[in-house]
Amino acid sequence: MKLFGMPLFHNDLWELLFKFVMDLVVLFVLIRLIYYPIHRKKDYLFTYFLFNILIFFLCVLLNNVKLSTGFAFGLFAIFSVLRYRTEQISIKDMTYLFAVIAVAVINALVSKKISIAELVFTDGMILLFTYALEHLWLTRHEAMRQLIYERIDLIKPGKREELHADLHARLGVTVSRIEIGRIDLLRDTAQLRVFYYEDEQGLAGFTEMAPDDGDD
Repeated sequence: MKLFGMPLFHNDLWELLFKFVMDLVVLFVLIRLIYYPIHRKKDYLFTYFLFNILIFFLCVLLNNVKLSTGFAFGLFAIFSVLRYRTEQISIKDMTYLFAVIAVAVINALVSKKISIAELVFTDGMILLFTYALEHLWLTRHEAMRQLIYERIDLIKPGKREELHADLHARLGVTVSRIEIGRIDLLRDTAQLRVFYYEDEQGLAGFTEMAPDDGDD
């Protein structure tokens, strides 16, 4: 039975459901169980899950349609100009975004030439290496905060230990390293990037500056 020349039901639906469930399982483990417990960024949960689902069904539909080379390049050129410009995204977050897209494409475009064992192995390796990098190798996660610091007499190379001690007393964290940005000699202030490990004490309140896009 057809409607507008399209069959109402096709046996490929069961194959689509299997691929979609496989994709959702891998996506849930990757984002909800590995990524979120560490980074705690709820805004990205919406982006990652929806981005994955959209890419999955886009690939499934396009895989069933014969497209000319010019039309295909034009379609992906349209998607290439879409950007998230509301805020900057870190390298690790961008890596997770790429992993989400890759998982969607892999599970959507797998054909009958690929066995289920190969598909499970591929998804398993993605999860295994992601988990190993996050929890086994990169066990300590270094956070970064930017601030305006007024004691520029302590930013000299010979007073680095005093600078670390002063920031520890003010912020309540053990500073792992410091990057010095723009120095304002008129106001006797300097822009600092303070790095610390998240498993240390919580960060107390201080004056935070907006990221500076200009040249130092």
